[in-house]
Amino acid sequence: MNDTATTAGTRTDPDFAFASPDEGSQFRIALAPIHANGPLGPLAQLPGTWTGEGFNTIWRPHHGGNQDRFLELNRTTEKLVFTKINGAIPNRGLLMEDIEMAGLTYMQQISETDSGAGLHIEPGIWAHVPRTTNPSEPQTVVRMASIPHGTAILAQGATQLINNGDLHIPENNIIPFPIGTTPPKNDDFEAGAQEFPELNLSINTVFRTRSKGVSQEMVRNPNIVLTNVLRGQTIKSRTFIHVSTAGSPIRGGGTANTAFLADAANPPGGNARCSSVEAKFWIETVVEPPDRDEFLQLQYTQLVQLDFNGLRWPHVTVATLRRR
Repeated sequence: MNDTATTAGTRTDPDFAFASPDEGSQFRIALAPIHANGPLGPLAQLPGTWTGEGFNTIWRPHHGGNQDRFLELNRTTEKLVFTKINGAIPNRGLLMEDIEMAGLTYMQQISETDSGAGLHIEPGIWAHVPRTTNPSEPQTVVRMASIPHGTAILAQGATQLINNGDLHIPENNIIPFPIGTTPPKNDDFEAGAQEFPELNLSINTVFRTRSKGVSQEMVRNPNIVLTNVLRGQTIKSRTFIHVSTAGSPIRGGGTANTAFLADAANPPGGNARCSSVEAKFWIETVVEPPDRDEFLQLQYTQLVQLDFNGLRWPHVTVATLRRR
């Protein structure tokens, strides 16, 4: 695969750099606090090309017939390219001094492992945001993304450096539930599989596809794919990044959908409205025996809630990538 071709259009020109038009004036932009890892802060390890494998699950609407949904279970191959943005990104302030952010452009490309069929592409920007006083918020990171199916997201959140050996990755599931109610827990999986038999891989159905190697354990808890990779690994340190479109606890973020997806005239959900996105990333320094060499590993789990026909349908993507 030609790297130049697959990343074309995802990078700024080498000589492009942000600069303040007010340089030298009394309105000069206030510099962001310097982070231990430089202006990119917790994002400093991301620039470069990452590749690896993962698992993608999605309930999609089914038009016509006697069923409203179809479940896809795909093993995935992924490439994720981050490129540093030159110069500080200015944000003009009215209620407080101007701030500067540091950022990266990225292009994510995901294919089904067996066939090579494309499943997802996503261009976007990650930015490190300094602490602000109005609004009163700590240092954060923000992810701004465009999904070709018709959704744009802005997800913001906090980060944490973990040096205590904690390798915990929480469980998740893909059990649908009524809009406005509490999501089911993993203990509810058997009951969910009775209502939605597509979740039970021992039941044959024309309303499900799955890649070779997708197990019942993976369907029950997609995050087990990440946990299985960590078994036997020695992790020196982890940077944890948690972003969400929910606007809590950081007061920012949201999703926007095309008319086809949202269809406000036919609530709730329209054809398949993306109502929220939550993603957790771990940037891990792995120590590899026998020579104790180190390499960088990126693991993530993302939960997208798709609304249609009165229910909320969890769409989960997980992957483990290594930087080349």
